Amino acid sequence: MPVSPTYPGVYIEEVLSGVRTIIGVATSITAFIGRARRGPVNEPTRIQSFADYERAFGGLWTESPMSYAVSHYFLHGGTDALIVRVHKGANAATLSLPAGGETLTLAATSPGAWGNNLRAKVDHETKDKDDASPDANLFNLKIQEVDPDTGDVFVTETFLNISISSDSSRFITKVLEYESNLVEVQGTVPATRPDDTSTSISSNNDGSDGTAVTDAEVTGDSTQRTGIYALDKADLFNLLCIPPLTHDKDVGVDTTLAKAVKYCKDRRAMLIVDPGSGWTTVAAAESGVNDVRSKLGNDLATNAVVYFPRLKMADPLKENRTETFVPCGAVAGIFARTDSQRGVWKAPAGIDASFAGVRELSYKLSDSENGALNPLGLNCLRTFPVYGNVVWGARTLAGADRLSSEWKYVPVRRLALFIEESLYRGTQWVVFEPNDEPLWAQIRLNVGAFMQNLFRQGAFQGTSPRGAYFVKCDKETTTQNDIDRGVVNILVGFAPLKPAEFVIIKIQQIAGQIET
Repeated sequence: MPVSPTYPGVYIEEVLSGVRTIIGVATSITAFIGRARRGPVNEPTRIQSFADYERAFGGLWTESPMSYAVSHYFLHGGTDALIVRVHKGANAATLSLPAGGETLTLAATSPGAWGNNLRAKVDHETKDKDDASPDANLFNLKIQEVDPDTGDVFVTETFLNISISSDSSRFITKVLEYESNLVEVQGTVPATRPDDTSTSISSNNDGSDGTAVTDAEVTGDSTQRTGIYALDKADLFNLLCIPPLTHDKDVGVDTTLAKAVKYCKDRRAMLIVDPGSGWTTVAAAESGVNDVRSKLGNDLATNAVVYFPRLKMADPLKENRTETFVPCGAVAGIFARTDSQRGVWKAPAGIDASFAGVRELSYKLSDSENGALNPLGLNCLRTFPVYGNVVWGARTLAGADRLSSEWKYVPVRRLALFIEESLYRGTQWVVFEPNDEPLWAQIRLNVGAFMQNLFRQGAFQGTSPRGAYFVKCDKETTTQNDIDRGVVNILVGFAPLKPAEFVIIKIQQIAGQIET
């Protein structure tokens, strides 16, 4: 605040510079939606390695195509993921602890048959057991998760001096809610503490994994924030992968994928669409991609990207025999790897966009077959000598030649989404500021600095800032009528780098020199 001088001397006053740094958002946080063995339900859970996934969601599971997709994502360079677990009919296992004629019921923290492997043991060796009048509400609880085949203990949780009294700071309901990853209290707490058990009490074996999920569970409900809409609880995601419902059943295009791509457009994200299980020939792929585009709509197709064919990789749960998997997880990992190495403006395709652990592709495309699919906006996965298996296409679903969309290429669309999200978050300070030239000058300064940084990194065309981007915010963009309505208009333009999709080399013979 301004200094009010009252005595002769030197006064120091800090003056704001008006510089508000705009930080670019992350570009490759990938959300996965599907079935898992265990873990939170309809809660976007952030993980940063497949080890995190194993701890939270139980690792690879033959009934979960999502688990394989997540594994492929981290194998190919992914570093940040959000997992939304959905289920159909799964139940949480319970444990019944006798308590002086009553029962204290504990339930596994998440549905699934995994809870049937829980064991509990109670003792009364509390801190005041030797006192003249020990607290009859206190007890110790040990929870273990064991291997059902060998009996080996995976995890042990011990809770000392917990109480059945709701007035206690160690009330069992609150302690388990905040400290336990295995169990929680179900129902009311009995008036008597659980009996001292000499042996461990096994679960009631009432936990189940349910049945295969359907489009209804994946799509979810926007009002309940379930399925796709559980991502409302997440601050940011950039890519969305919805693996097949089962290894033999695809996700519904006109149901789940149509809603998913609309949600992605609203959240400034991209949907990675897998090839259908029936896309076994080029003709089927042509028909399939056109069907997907017609059901999603040309407007929403700008935020979707489709790849063909599927991948053949080793299945660790089947003695490493070769199985066929959808490519969404691996492709998302390549997106993330390309972003970190080159930037979001680099097409995630080419000889550097190679797959790891892929034994072969489910269909080996020729150049002419690739030439039939590429103009339809279907990105091909190819096998080349030396280079191996690589991503050989970088078009959005709106990238069909006949559509002539300005969002034809994946890197152009993703760069625009990156700039939009970064500026959306980085200009929140403008709200309620005095809408006049000083504010406009600050906006030009800060947004211009952000765009200049991208230009220096090579994100735009042009050899000078003038030819690469512009930021306009003045009395021409914001008229007096706009000011009266409380509106400030910022116009930002950029010249995107488009991938060299076709390299044409012209060769000509030089005629012998003729003396004239």
